[in-house]
Amino acid sequence: MVVNMQASDNQDPIDGVAIIGMVGRFPGAGNVDEFWRNLCEGLESTTFFQDEELDPSIDPNLCKDPSYVKARGIISGGETFDAAFFGINPLEAVVMDPQARVFLELVYEALENAGYESESFEGLIGLYAGCGQNTYFANHISGRMEIVDRIGEFQTMLANEKDFLTTRAAYKLNLKGPAVSVNTACSTSLVAVIQACQALSSYQCDLALAGGVSMTTPQNSGYMAQEGSMLSGDGHCRPFDVSAQGTMFNNGAGVVVLKRLEDALNDGDCIYAVIRGSGINNDGADKVSFTAPSVDGQAEAVAMAQADANFHPETISYIRPLARIKKTEQVHN
Repeated sequence: MVVNMQASDNQDPIDGVAIIGMVGRFPGAGNVDEFWRNLCEGLESTTFFQDEELDPSIDPNLCKDPSYVKARGIISGGETFDAAFFGINPLEAVVMDPQARVFLELVYEALENAGYESESFEGLIGLYAGCGQNTYFANHISGRMEIVDRIGEFQTMLANEKDFLTTRAAYKLNLKGPAVSVNTACSTSLVAVIQACQALSSYQCDLALAGGVSMTTPQNSGYMAQEGSMLSGDGHCRPFDVSAQGTMFNNGAGVVVLKRLEDALNDGDCIYAVIRGSGINNDGADKVSFTAPSVDGQAEAVAMAQADANFHPETISYIRPLARIKKTEQVHN
């Protein structure tokens, strides 16, 4: 989505944070360009599994349950990792959360996409990001002491703890700015972007990367849907549609590279977009349930962002894909 906003008369034209790089992996798309193409074509990228395609570790009785939805949005490359490239012991890579592996790859790719290399960059590079629940440790490592004993419990913990997502990447890529792991559930990546922008504005760093990763393992798996819950009962997500049944928790990852707009202009960086303002809050108790968002809370956050950006709200418009939505089901082979 391309957003167009008209600034107030006293808006500084070089005030803001520039997005100068972005990478990602999404269901049905190995990069941002493919993801945008899928959006424009209205492609649904959910993978629907046959029984024999589900991971063997899944309980056969669960697969037979009529409420078990055999669908998920999966990403490519989640099972592969060039450990030697990042100077990681192969055994450590085996026990490491795939979310951490994918994130490390994307941080490296993001710097390349922006045209920078951490060793030669003269300023401080910050990193703000978070990840989803670590299902890899619970489903594949926990209880297998023959694997844990070979590397040790402490090293296994380091390879799987959420707290070390950003510090590991900072260590491996020699990033010397703030490295902050952010965890705010569904808003994690956006909150990471806000914190990165604030760090740039306060000169805590000169380049900042922000994003997130979420991977459920094994990837070839479904989920249990319950009547009245937030999960879709048929594996389809239909936002803003009268036939919507719920959402899905699919796999994906993304990282953006941020820089103060004035610096980006002076350095001749490729600027994809400019972040002028942001708003962050919490619903408190003003919502129907713990997992339900508050309309008033969201409206207040939008108003905060508009005020921070110093834009006239009535001038905000946007360009979106107009292609007809194509309901396509990917069958995993």
